[in-house]
Amino acid sequence: MKAKMTVGYSTALPRESVYDIPCPLIHALNLIGGKWKLPILWHLADTGGCGFNALGREVRGITNMMLGKCLKELERDGLVSKTELASGKVRRVKYALTPQGWRLLPTLKELYQWGKEHLGVESVCQQA
Repeated sequence: MKAKMTVGYSTALPRESVYDIPCPLIHALNLIGGKWKLPILWHLADTGGCGFNALGREVRGITNMMLGKCLKELERDGLVSKTELASGKVRRVKYALTPQGWRLLPTLKELYQWGKEHLGVESVCQQA
């Protein structure tokens, strides 16, 4: 029989479905899940913030509609801020990570490292 590993927190599942009760891990994964949110967060961390069009050029393959949707969700969830810049007649905005977004980065870097080890190959994507 395999000995139970101690991880420093309870791994016991509740009687209810973990999707019906507040689970911090599932909540966090819901905030950053999906195809585009992590690439957006990586790029904002790498650049320190940028405009909508620059972000769309760097996150290759994303449509403007999906970029706008993801940015609104990340802003709503407190991970990204949107600042309007005064620039004459042209409306410009800058998106950047909030302090909560920056707090997420060490965890994402650890997850990146785990994924890299799990793949067993050198990564083709860059870590922020």
